[in-house]
Amino acid sequence: MKITALFLLCWMLSGTLYAQRIKGSDTLLPIAQQTAERFMNKNPDARVTVTGGGTGVGISALLDNTTDIAMASRPIKFSEKMKAKAAKQDIEETIVAYDALAVIVHPSNPVKQLTRKQLEDIFRGKITNWKQVGGEDRKIVVYSRETSSGTYEFFKESVLKNKNYMPGSLSMPATGAIIQSVSQTQGAIGYVGLAYVSPRIKTLSVSYDGKPYAEPSVENATNKTYPIVRPLYYYYNARNKGDVAPLMDFILSTEGQDIIKKSGYIPVK
Repeated sequence: MKITALFLLCWMLSGTLYAQRIKGSDTLLPIAQQTAERFMNKNPDARVTVTGGGTGVGISALLDNTTDIAMASRPIKFSEKMKAKAAKQDIEETIVAYDALAVIVHPSNPVKQLTRKQLEDIFRGKITNWKQVGGEDRKIVVYSRETSSGTYEFFKESVLKNKNYMPGSLSMPATGAIIQSVSQTQGAIGYVGLAYVSPRIKTLSVSYDGKPYAEPSVENATNKTYPIVRPLYYYYNARNKGDVAPLMDFILSTEGQDIIKKSGYIPVK
């Protein structure tokens, strides 16, 4: 009998409530909520709470023992590993899905595609008007996530090649805020996880290193033609592995990965 099955059997026989807390990346929020809801439907005595706040917030909560699982859209940092080591915590990492990061603009924007270098120059403040990249004579308004966001970190690493964002970029506390701001600002540009894309905004095709332009989609992310793709992580304390195992096994199961695929993410299996 698998450890998880044995744990669930003991839990059901004991009549105690199975409760877990998940916190962190807004990118992971939709799939965390949906898989948790399905898990609770299958296990009526289970209680799983899911909250966002950003990758950094989730990992801090894990280190403070105020969450059981941290959702992260970037790998755990060296400084975070050192904090865990100092607290004698052994943090384990599991990739639960992959995500394409979509570059978004206002629907009225005629620009359809940009190179990585053009994106770097826009987000670093070197290109400031849309006419410089084939668009209208309109000032570019740059929206970004706040520094505690894993999405902020990944975009900086992949698109800006670890160079700093322009000082005048507007930091947003959550993905929904970027969608709303870009949808209401004609000259705006921002970035969001693929699952958050909606008719309120327009996505751009992207080219890296002279390769063909590709639009952000599950298909293009899976076949690796779209370049801005990243792994998404669940982190937990090794000492709690038995407790989190039922949830971890479910999200990695065929049913859990099917939820991930239908939600606009790329499954790991």
